Parts: sequence; structure tokens; C-alpha cells
Amino acid sequence: MIGLEMEAKKIIVTGGAGFIGSALVRHLVNHTPHEVLVVDALTYAGNLSSLGSVSGSSRFSFSQSNICDSEKIKQLIADYKPDIIAHLAAESHVDRSIDGPAEFIQTNIVGTFSILNVALAYWQGLEAEKRAGFRFHHISTDEVFGALDDSGFFVETTAYDPRSPYSASKASSDHLVRAWHHTYGLPILITNCSNNYGPYHFPEKLIPLTIIKALAQEPLPIYGNGLNVRDWLYVDDHVRALEAVFDRGHVGESYMIGGSSEKTNIAVVQTICDILDRLQPREDGQSYRELMHFVKDRPGHDFRYAIDASKIRRDLGWQPLESFETGLEKTVIWYLNNRDWWDDILSGAYRGQRLGLPGA
Repeated sequence: MIGLEMEAKKIIVTGGAGFIGSALVRHLVNHTPHEVLVVDALTYAGNLSSLGSVSGSSRFSFSQSNICDSEKIKQLIADYKPDIIAHLAAESHVDRSIDGPAEFIQTNIVGTFSILNVALAYWQGLEAEKRAGFRFHHISTDEVFGALDDSGFFVETTAYDPRSPYSASKASSDHLVRAWHHTYGLPILITNCSNNYGPYHFPEKLIPLTIIKALAQEPLPIYGNGLNVRDWLYVDDHVRALEAVFDRGHVGESYMIGGSSEKTNIAVVQTICDILDRLQPREDGQSYRELMHFVKDRPGHDFRYAIDASKIRRDLGWQPLESFETGLEKTVIWYLNNRDWWDDILSGAYRGQRLGLPGA
């Protein structure tokens, strides 16, 4: 149901064909009156089929463009005249950043620098009322803060301590965004989220990879001892938080977005196996847990991430609607019912192989 009481805005979503970006676009088209322009280079993780359900809307448009192409982005922004730029375009997989960090530097740092410059020039040229309402919303990750021990939480004032090429590139982009606010006055917002999961998730990530390998009766790899901890956030809860931030957030502020669902990696895999045992039992009668096996750990694997999301709950009234258990069951069911979507991906260059082992 679209909230007709909202003022319709024009929103550019960079990286809008990716996992979180496409979820945000589907939410905006289906539940708000806003217009959306997706800007995506359609690299390996960008998938137009993730936008198929909203592509026919008159409030949806798409441009295959790279954020590093400043002239193209400048023209798109000048023509579209956005009220909000939601910047999600990024290389985002830690293992892939270990294998090839250069693309992460180019997209996450140089690309963010490029679009900040274009956004700044656009904002400076706006008339007073439009200028006052403009927002540049940078969507980032909790991985920029490094690792936690058994206790404690990341908060908005936690010091940065990135440990991988991916998290270092995202930390750099966060700093650039803040610098453009403090130096030039660009009205920015920053959000740092915990691990997302849900439908349309590229299958190199833990949850979809486990589901797909289990259905293929393949071994389910668990890094190290499986006790690394992540806070899990259902993607539809995340995009509702993003809307709350660019709609009601305070300029210059950052907000932590987490699901308050800390789980060890081995517990995540076990829960997926248990759901599949119930929904689609193996023909041999064995549990999917029998497919689990331990593999060499990821280099520099952070032990624990956990987010204190009390600021966004208190200031903006957001809270997650899904528990980890309800969200994970919805996710498994989606992958069972949408094999065509992930079969098309696996028929290409990525086939579920291990990434992130230098020299292997």
C-alpha cells in the first residue's frame, strides 16, 4: 500500500540492481509515491531480473551507468533533478576483495569521490527550497569498525578499524562523504548496517550459498571453527530503515542499522539445514547437516560484529519486523520457489567456487 500522505520525491539509487539496492527500489515503488531512477553498471552482482516486479511502473527508470563516469552521472543528475541520492553502488564481498582489491579501490573510493563531486555541484546550483531538501545518503557497513570480542557493540562513535581490502575501501568512502559535508556543506547522511540476508541475494554470500549447495547435495563449507559471530538483518527491514533515514534523519548524522540477531556462522548453517530438512527433505533420509564440513579460515577473518541500533530506534522510530528465524525461513522458501533466478547466475562465470584464498 502506497502512503499517499507522503510528499513524492525523486530518488536516484546507485547500485539499484544489486541485492540491497533492488530491495530498496522495490520498497520505494511498491510502498511510497516516490519516483526512482536506478543507476547501475550491471557488473557481476547487478541483476535486472531483481527489478522485474517494478520495471513496468511509471515511477521507475533505469540507466546502465558507472559511477566513475562523472560526465555521464553529471548528465543523469542534471536531467533527473533528484531530491535524494541513495548511494549503494559498491563492490561488497570480502573474499572477492582479497582476490582482487583494485576494483574495490576504484568503485568504492574513486567512484564515491566522483559522485560526491557531481552531487556537490548539482546541490550548489539548486534554488533555495530544493537545496534545503536535498540529501546525499551513503549506505555503508559495520565492517569498517573492525572486530569485537565476546562483548560490546558498534555504535555511531566507534573508532574505525577496517581489516580487509573491502572494509578499508568502505571506510575510505565514509570518510570522504563526511569530509564533503564538513568542508563543503553537502547535506549527507550515513548508515552502517550489519549483515543483510533475504531474497535476491547473490549466491557467493553465506546464506544463499549454503541453501544452493545444500539443494545440490554439495559439501557445506564452514570457515575455521564456525564460531565467528555476525548480527543478521533481514533486507526488507534494512530498506525501511534507509527510507526512515533519508526521510527524517538529521543532516550530517550517521545511524547504525542492525537486526539484534547475533549468530555464529555454524548456527546459521545448521538453521538452514533444519529448515530444509522440514521443507524439502533429502531423498536418502539424512539431514542436510551431514553435508557440513570445515575448511581453511578466511585470511583476517573478523571474530564478531554486533550493532547497537538504539539511536535509529529512538530518534526515527524504526525497528525490525522479522526475527532471524522468521526472516531465514522466508529466505529459504524464496530460494526454493525461485530457482530460475539463481540458476541463471550459476550458469555464468560464478558457480559457487571458493573465493578469498590468495595463492590457492
